[in-house]
Amino acid sequence: MSEITETLDALGLLCPLPVLKARKRLKSMPAGAVLRVLADDPAAIVDVPHFCAEAGHTLLAQEQDSDHQVYVIRKAS
Repeated sequence: MSEITETLDALGLLCPLPVLKARKRLKSMPAGAVLRVLADDPAAIVDVPHFCAEAGHTLLAQEQDSDHQVYVIRKAS
C-alpha cells in the first residue's frame, strides 16, 4: 500500500461531514498524496467511494476496523 501522507479522524461525524472534511483536507494536499480517513458513519460506506469517483481521486483501500471504517484515498493529479 502507498505511504500514508495524512490521517483525517472523522469518527463521530455524520453525513455529509466525513466527505466534506476529506474534500477540504485533500484540497490542501499535493497531487498523488495519500489520505487515510477514519469514519464510523454508516453512510460513509457509500459516500466516500462515490466522492472519490466523482472527484477523480483513487480509493486505494476500504476496510472495516473493529468499530469504524478506514478509507485510503490518493489525491488526483
